[in-house]
Amino acid sequence: MRMLKIGLRGDEVAALQTRLKNLGYYPGAIDGIFGPQTELAVIRFQRDRGLTPDGIVGPHTYNALGIDSESGLYTVQAGDTLYTISLKLNISLPALRAANPGIDPDNLRVGQRLNIPKAGTTAIVSTNTDYTYDMMVEDIQDLQRRYPFLEVGVAGQSVLGRNLYYLKLGNGPNQVFFNGAHHSLEWITTVLLMKFTENFLQAYANGTAIRGYNPREIWNMSSIYIIPMINPDGIDLVLKGLQRNNPFYQQLISWNNGSSDFSRNWQANIRGVDLNHNYNASWQLSKQAELAYGITGPRPTRYSGPYPESEPESRAVADFTRAHDFQLVIAFHSQGEVIYWDYLGMAAPQAWEIANQLSKVSGYALDQTTGIASYAGYKDWFIEQYRRPGFTVEVGHGTNPLPISQFPKIYNDNEGLLLLASVITAQ
Repeated sequence: MRMLKIGLRGDEVAALQTRLKNLGYYPGAIDGIFGPQTELAVIRFQRDRGLTPDGIVGPHTYNALGIDSESGLYTVQAGDTLYTISLKLNISLPALRAANPGIDPDNLRVGQRLNIPKAGTTAIVSTNTDYTYDMMVEDIQDLQRRYPFLEVGVAGQSVLGRNLYYLKLGNGPNQVFFNGAHHSLEWITTVLLMKFTENFLQAYANGTAIRGYNPREIWNMSSIYIIPMINPDGIDLVLKGLQRNNPFYQQLISWNNGSSDFSRNWQANIRGVDLNHNYNASWQLSKQAELAYGITGPRPTRYSGPYPESEPESRAVADFTRAHDFQLVIAFHSQGEVIYWDYLGMAAPQAWEIANQLSKVSGYALDQTTGIASYAGYKDWFIEQYRRPGFTVEVGHGTNPLPISQFPKIYNDNEGLLLLASVITAQ
């Protein structure tokens, strides 16, 4: 939690005001504005607790209020119950229970530490701007602060050393995997998966339904793994431009036909390899097909790399898959509003029926790939290796990169698809 002082405003200030009001120090309105009245209440509280009465809420004042400012933990005090703690901290009782799934509410112990989800209902994930890697990392951190039960880990690193974060929703036996942004121009798929994560967490914490689904039932039924951004180096190249300190500066310009503008055509990773042509599923056929497209080495798209899983990003995703027992996977791409469900006739027996249900809930057509697009993709590799349902979902319509103005429709089309895919192999 950040240090609070006069002039600041927001959800954390509102939570502070509520805590001070419940303790009898703050008589004003809960408006989220750190004004003179809030400052005076803080000073009075600090004096009574033997703290420096400076009116600034730092670590010591947070601790005196019962909140660990760094970890978002609350120390149980004499007489506390979950209900009184929820009142003290202006947090709903369902959210407090959800943040502490293993707690015995009838047996709280003095000194026990509880996870405290960050106060507030303001949306975290921005859905109206170009979405960079740094924005995603900040949003993941904020989501974990607000919802401490969100599991966050690192599946691997990109060529330039950026972490490939994974998110985990649920603890059930039915494991499914969603990933986005194999391709640089398709960063809007990251926004889709991040917003789905936020909405799911919020509904789970509040005990509310989404499109008729109960997130708490899904949580116990399934484990949903998400890697929202597989190609962070390429996305930063597209959205931020080529930086002078990039170790591939000269090569990238050469691979991009002499242009330093990567914003309209670059789909590959930072080494010019198309990550969704770098998996070991008819990879050699992909190499042969490159000749027909005039591809002889690294370039903006379609280059399959020197060998399967040559890139740390695709290798990390494959290793992540090998380390789990996924019953269903979906790789999100853009664009076309279509679902690809088969690979050379190897699709699992139930894949066609699942594909039809996903089609109905999203409104997307079913199709099969042709030409070079038929080889070396992630869902192709998954189907061949595991003979389980694997899908490529192409969101939106138009020319990549899709404008962020399409996001409301993209999300509306795919939220039900994501929820259905989370449980369909467990039914």
